[in-house]
Amino acid sequence: MNIGYGKQTIGKDDLNEVERVLGSGFLTCGPEVKNFEDKFSKEVGSKYAVAVSSGTAALHLACIALGLREGDELITSPMTFAASANCALYCGAKPVFIDVDEKTGLIDENKIEEKISEKTKIIIPVHYGGMPCNLEKIKSLADKYNLRIVEDACHALGAEYKKSKIGDCFYSDMAVFSFHPVKHITTGEGGMITTNSKELYEKLLRLRSHGIEKKEDWKQEMVELGYNYRITDFQCALGSNQLNNLKNFISKRREIAKKYDEELGIESKLELIKEKENLFNPYHLYVIKLQNSELRKRLYDFLKEKGIFCQVHYIPVYLHPYYQSLGYKKGLCSSAENFYEKILSIPVYPLLKEEEQTFVIEKIKEFLKNN
Repeated sequence: MNIGYGKQTIGKDDLNEVERVLGSGFLTCGPEVKNFEDKFSKEVGSKYAVAVSSGTAALHLACIALGLREGDELITSPMTFAASANCALYCGAKPVFIDVDEKTGLIDENKIEEKISEKTKIIIPVHYGGMPCNLEKIKSLADKYNLRIVEDACHALGAEYKKSKIGDCFYSDMAVFSFHPVKHITTGEGGMITTNSKELYEKLLRLRSHGIEKKEDWKQEMVELGYNYRITDFQCALGSNQLNNLKNFISKRREIAKKYDEELGIESKLELIKEKENLFNPYHLYVIKLQNSELRKRLYDFLKEKGIFCQVHYIPVYLHPYYQSLGYKKGLCSSAENFYEKILSIPVYPLLKEEEQTFVIEKIKEFLKNN
């Protein structure tokens, strides 16, 4: 038995849609891209959506569209994939890391204001694991200091904050999503930016394709420096069809999470990350917390021997060797470091069978009983 922490769900209908587009007249820059964008914006409640080649590309373009440049600062969480901070470096700006709430792994909104400076331009809150951040408080700070917000919603398709869908940009300028295979829906690789600003939308469209603007049917002019961050039509056909199954995918993830809550919540050597009131978590990740790093490592190895392949999400970004070479030091965010030492992401994905989840739970309990 081999059970990973995450896995894509691809059905025959997905394959049929990809095959249909492969046999059509467009493989890229065709109608499927706009179809996917329109369908996605309707799903999350935004006015506009721009599909791109990856979640990383989405973050990069969002920063460029907001004018982030050399000498600026961007505030984000260290408990995330490196791309959430790398997007600042791509623009010549400096990532400024805010410590997290050690219970949830989410950015601690009460520690943001003290790190805001004259150089701060953008805040990127990360909806870690699928759990939304305290967007109301973060928006109040952004308004107070005239800052822009880009939600890193790569874990949070289908999530809700109070009565707002993540991606509707009620509390932000933009939100970015990833369609990597382990995410809620997949296009292989791919990403999306949502916004309610027509100005940002039009700029993102240009930046996605070399900064080129179509003047007439035959005349296209490069009006600014952009990138080739386009996504293909067959990827978008896959994404559109995956959206049809999003509610089922999320329902299954929440069903799995509920069983983990019930079965593992009674274990004294574990701490679980509970869904907060007025929030809806689609569970990109299901994270358990051990008592210390040594116990976490032994559980990881034990489960691996049993064919259960877990993961750690994440090493704090500033502890990566490259960031250390830039001068970031261990101890910068103590709660994030403590959180990292204890966490383990266990399997949660729609194709996880009931007997497989039962096996995972049994093996975790077996380990805890003997350690």
